[in-house]
Amino acid sequence: MSRRRLGRPFGWLWAAYAVSAYGSGLGFGAFPLIAVLVLHASPAEVSVLSAVGPAVGALLAVPLAPWVEFRRKRPVMIAMDLARFAAMATIPLAYALGLLGFVQLLVVSAVVAAAKIAFNAASGAFLKTLLPPEDLLTANSRFESTNWSSIAIGPPLGGAAIALFGPVVTVVADALSYLLSALGVTAIRHREEAPRRPEAATGAGLLDGWRHLLTHPGLRALYLNNLLVSGLIMATEPLLAVLLLRQLHFPAWQYALAFAAPCFGGLIGSRLASRAVARYGRDRVFRTVGTLRAVWLIGLVFVRPGILGLVTVIAVELAIIVNMSLFVPVLATYRLEQTPKHLVARTLTAWSIGQQGSIALCTALGGLLAGATSPRTALAAAGLLALLTPLLLPRRSATPAAAQPVRT
Repeated sequence: MSRRRLGRPFGWLWAAYAVSAYGSGLGFGAFPLIAVLVLHASPAEVSVLSAVGPAVGALLAVPLAPWVEFRRKRPVMIAMDLARFAAMATIPLAYALGLLGFVQLLVVSAVVAAAKIAFNAASGAFLKTLLPPEDLLTANSRFESTNWSSIAIGPPLGGAAIALFGPVVTVVADALSYLLSALGVTAIRHREEAPRRPEAATGAGLLDGWRHLLTHPGLRALYLNNLLVSGLIMATEPLLAVLLLRQLHFPAWQYALAFAAPCFGGLIGSRLASRAVARYGRDRVFRTVGTLRAVWLIGLVFVRPGILGLVTVIAVELAIIVNMSLFVPVLATYRLEQTPKHLVARTLTAWSIGQQGSIALCTALGGLLAGATSPRTALAAAGLLALLTPLLLPRRSATPAAAQPVRT
C-alpha cells in the first residue's frame, strides 16, 4: 500500500512538530530530575513541581483561547514556540550562574504549559483548514507516531547526555527545538484567511469551548473519561521518579530506559488506528481500546529492585502506550470533526486546560498521599481508580444525529 501524500504544507507542519517533539523527548522528565539531583527536592516538592506549573499554565491559557480563535494560526504558533524557547533558555543560564532555584522551575513550567496549550489549539485549528476531513485521521496518526518515537529515542539519549554533560543539557536541547519548530512553521506556504467572529453573542465567549464539549453527548463522555485517565497516568510520573531513583536506586539510564523502551509500542498503536476504525468502527475502538489503555496502571505497584523491576515497568508502560497511541488519533480526529470551525481553538483549549487541571490535581493528591504513606501506596490508589474509568466511556454511538459537525 502506498503512503498517502498530504502535501508540502502539512510536511512542514509535521517537521515542525517532529523537531519540537524530539527536543521534548530529550528533555523528558528533566524538571523532576533537576529537582531531585540538583535541588535535592523532597517527594512532596517533586509532585508540587509537576502539579503547580501545569495548573498555573492552564489558568494563564484561559484568556488566550478567544485571542487564538480569532487570529491567523501560523503567527500564533510561531509566537508560542518563541515564548517556550525564551522561558526554557533561562534554566541553563541560571544554572551556569549558580542561581537556579525551585521557584524558577515552577515559573518556567507554567509559562511552557500555557504556551503549549495555545500552540496546540492553534495547530489543531490550522490542521482542520489545511486538510480535507478524510485525511485528518492519517495526519493525527502521524503526529501520534512521531510523539511516541521521540519519547522512545529521546530519554535514553537524554540520560546519556546528562551523565556526560550535566543535568541541564537536555533543557538546552529542548529550548533549541522550539526555535527550530518556529522556523518550520514559518516555512509553511498556505494562504490563511483571517477568522471571522460569528455574530452570535456566544461567539467570543471564554466558556464556549467547555459549553460545546459538555453539551455534545459523545464529546462529553470522552472528555470526562480523558480527564481522569490522563490525570491518573501522569500522576505516576513523579511518584515513579522518587520510587525508582531514590528508594529502589535505579541508575538514571535505567530510569530513562523504563519510559523510553515501551514508547516503541506507540509506533504500533498509531499505525493501527486507521485500520482499526475501518474494520471495527469508531465506537467499538472507543469502548474497547479506551478500556484497555486504563486497566494496566495497577501493575506499577509490583515494581521491585533490579532487572525484574525494570522489566515490570517496561511491560506495564508498553501495554498502556500501545492502546493510548491507537486511541488518541481516533479521538483527536473525532473531536475536530464534531467541532465547528469557529469553535476549534476554544474547544481544544478547553480540552487541554481540563486535562492539565486534572493532571495537576491528581499529581498533587498523589504527592500528598505519597508523603503521608509511600510512593507505592499512591501508585496503588491511582491504579485502582483507573480501573473505574471505563465506566465513563460512551455506551452508545459517539456520533448522534443531533451532534453532527456544524459546517461554517
